[in-house]
Amino acid sequence: MSIDVAEIRKKFPILERKVGDKPLVYLDNTATSQTPSEVVDTITSLYEHTKANVHRGVHTLSQEATDLQEATRRRVKDYINADSIEEVIFTRGTTEAINLVASSFGDRFKDGDEIILTVMEHHANIVPWQLLQRHKDIKIRVVDINEKGELDLDQYRSYFNERTVLATFTHISNVLGTVNPVKDMVRIAHEHCVPALIDGAQASPHLKIDVKDLDCDFYVFSSHKMYGPTGVGILYGRKSLLESMPPYQGGGEMIKHVSFNGTTFADLPFKFEAGTPDFIDIAAFSKALDFIETTGLDNIRCHEEKLLDYTTAKLLEIPGVKIYGEAHDKAAVISFNVGDVHNYDIGFLLDKFGVAVRTGHHCAQPLMERLGVPGTVRASFAVYNTFEEADIFISSLRKVASMFQ
Repeated sequence: MSIDVAEIRKKFPILERKVGDKPLVYLDNTATSQTPSEVVDTITSLYEHTKANVHRGVHTLSQEATDLQEATRRRVKDYINADSIEEVIFTRGTTEAINLVASSFGDRFKDGDEIILTVMEHHANIVPWQLLQRHKDIKIRVVDINEKGELDLDQYRSYFNERTVLATFTHISNVLGTVNPVKDMVRIAHEHCVPALIDGAQASPHLKIDVKDLDCDFYVFSSHKMYGPTGVGILYGRKSLLESMPPYQGGGEMIKHVSFNGTTFADLPFKFEAGTPDFIDIAAFSKALDFIETTGLDNIRCHEEKLLDYTTAKLLEIPGVKIYGEAHDKAAVISFNVGDVHNYDIGFLLDKFGVAVRTGHHCAQPLMERLGVPGTVRASFAVYNTFEEADIFISSLRKVASMFQ
């Protein structure tokens, strides 16, 4: 089924604004996607009519807000095909979800244990494990990539041994666009009785997430990359593992009984949800999921792949352009440089033409070191982007590149 991008764009008023005197061409979707009007309208309506703290009141507003939040939990459970709502934990984002696992699940690690990462990880899936190293003498083993930006699966397989306690890896690289063979990676981990955590922040806007099919032990992602509100993330965890993990934070909601002689903790999922959640944006996240499913993930991926192929071919016609990431299975992300021109200069000047791209190391400095560059320019697409916008991007980049000749 084809999609009507012009109709979809009507749901995103921000796409009609101008930057200076130029129409906005928003190609920074890997950092955060824009939000359709039905999500924004839901947030406004809830603040105006249904704002009350959840799980703490017998009054009508509190009950309504609680019902909406828990309806989203059920919605997410179905969306990712989890077994139960107890396996769906609300966090502030992918970063907090990984920190939760590192702190709580990592509490069982012993000196000498090893975890496996990849060189393409976002800092959010590197630094929490390094923080754990302050308390545990664990070893981090890093899987390399080939020149196309694809993981070395033979090396990944070779890293498992009797000391391996976790394998954690990104589903899609936020720099290279590489779609990793995560189902195979989980299977290899389980062959060695090692649990696996998948960072799905970049995959969730583009691919169907089925945690049963993947057979993963943890899967994490964020609302704001899925056309949803900021400040909302999801941790899926296998129930048996979550039940065995200590709380990540202490406070209200995550308790059964508190006294100065000791505290007992709530059952899942609330054991890991201390304090007041962002119940307004959590409720609105369900509308973002509605938008994705109504549009169709297959339709979204097909449109983005066409944009990727079209723009990549046009980019390579510009003298000096080098693209990083040429995996056979790749999402709609293009990281590139132009000759010796600094990536910041490219991004700054593109903005003068109304084109929004990301520059720098993209929170993936180890990967940049592997690529031998300080940073790149990154253009990334969403379902509302058009071929006309791709042409504006290319023509603007040509003008920018000519300034440095």
